Amino acid sequence: MDILTILIIAVSGIIMGGLLTGTILRKAMDRKRDLILKEAMEKAEVLKKEKILQAKEKFLQLKTEHEKFVHEKNEELQKNDNRLKQKEASFSQKIDDLQKKYKEVGTIKQNLQVQVEIVSKKQTELDKALKVQIEKLESIGNLSALEAKTQLIETLKEEARSEALVHIKDVMDEAKMTANMEAKKIIIETIQRTASEHAIENTVSVFNIENEEVKGRIIGREGRNIRTLESLTGIEIIIDDSPDAIILSGFDPVRREIARLSLHRLVTDGRIHPARIEEVVAKTKKQIEQEIIETGKRVSIDLGIHNIHHELIRLIGKMKYRSSYGQNLLQHSIEVAKLCATMAAELGLNPKKAKRAGLLHDIGKVPDTEPELPHAILGMKTAEKYKEKPEICNAIGAHHDEVEMDNLIAPIVQVCDAISGARPGARREVVEAYIERLKRLEELALSYPGVVKTYAIQAGRELRVIVGADKITDAEANQLSFDLSRKIQTEMTYPGQIKITVIRETRAITYAK
Repeated sequence: MDILTILIIAVSGIIMGGLLTGTILRKAMDRKRDLILKEAMEKAEVLKKEKILQAKEKFLQLKTEHEKFVHEKNEELQKNDNRLKQKEASFSQKIDDLQKKYKEVGTIKQNLQVQVEIVSKKQTELDKALKVQIEKLESIGNLSALEAKTQLIETLKEEARSEALVHIKDVMDEAKMTANMEAKKIIIETIQRTASEHAIENTVSVFNIENEEVKGRIIGREGRNIRTLESLTGIEIIIDDSPDAIILSGFDPVRREIARLSLHRLVTDGRIHPARIEEVVAKTKKQIEQEIIETGKRVSIDLGIHNIHHELIRLIGKMKYRSSYGQNLLQHSIEVAKLCATMAAELGLNPKKAKRAGLLHDIGKVPDTEPELPHAILGMKTAEKYKEKPEICNAIGAHHDEVEMDNLIAPIVQVCDAISGARPGARREVVEAYIERLKRLEELALSYPGVVKTYAIQAGRELRVIVGADKITDAEANQLSFDLSRKIQTEMTYPGQIKITVIRETRAITYAK
């Protein structure tokens, strides 16, 4: 065979092989495609069934929820319908009752009109008869009806006044006999069972120093140290008055304590300059604030008072650095709390509530701001803000009669506050105010007719009134004492109580010759 024939045969074989291979591959691919399509169809069918089942379940769930919602709405509508029917029936019954009452009122009105006409006729007849009788009496007694009426009224007034004075004296004596002993017993037992120390406080603190060199270091170059300290603490520092002491002057005890502790730290440390002063004052303020909170917690724990808001705890602690008339406010509040608990127990009331109200009664004196409100009202609003019970808030607000008392704890707090403040030595008054109060007491008594002399004694706790025996009777002396006590209560402000003693005496003087 020649080469051409071989090539033709080879090419033909290659072509036939390629065609055969292509046919086989195409058939294999067709079979694979058919298999893939079959699997896809099967998966699609399964997925379709699952989605149909899920859709059916969702439909059944929504249908159930809808039926439940429709059922609830139907029940609600049925209830509303029944309620409306009941109201309609009740309203119809009320209308029937009102119609019956209207008819009855009409009948009564007609009867009243008839009776009024009868009464008017009788009144006219009586007026005529009375006029005739008055004319006859005037002709017999030579007095007009007006003059006779005036004389009768004056006589009745005098008799009524005398009987009223006697009755008032009897009632007051009886009340004193029945209530005075028991009240004294309760108050005395309360005071005896509570003992507190009192320390008079003022507006200055003294810081002792070792030598004059320390003064110069505190003043600093051109006074920069002392100016920095005064500006940071708000306290006036007086250096030149005392040789071995520095005076810290300021009305706020918290600021004075911060200044005193800061000075102590600065002098002990030895480094005194503006930056160090700022650092020490800032640390001291934090320390004082922490001590205030700890003091409030300790006082509430010692008194057995729990569940107090943390802001009220802080206000209680601030009382340690406040004073009222020279009396430490925290000691005063603790004493009032103990007195309230004792008195409430004696009276059969809740001692815990009374103790809580007594401790919180003066929190209005230590606010962070200074609003234009009486301290009792401010304290009541503060207690209400921090969710104290209504009776506690009322007792705080009513202890100076700014609001009306609505529970029995309020008068106990008021009385115990007066007991704590009225104890001799507990408080200190300004001399001018004290003298003015004594003068005002004597002037009030002298303003009454029949008063000869007045004396305010026992530091203004007793007022003796001497009256003329020929101007005032015994009954009128009792009435004068009563009226004067009421006037002092309404017109004056004073600690404790004032005893009013009216003295009336008759002296018979003759001479043997």
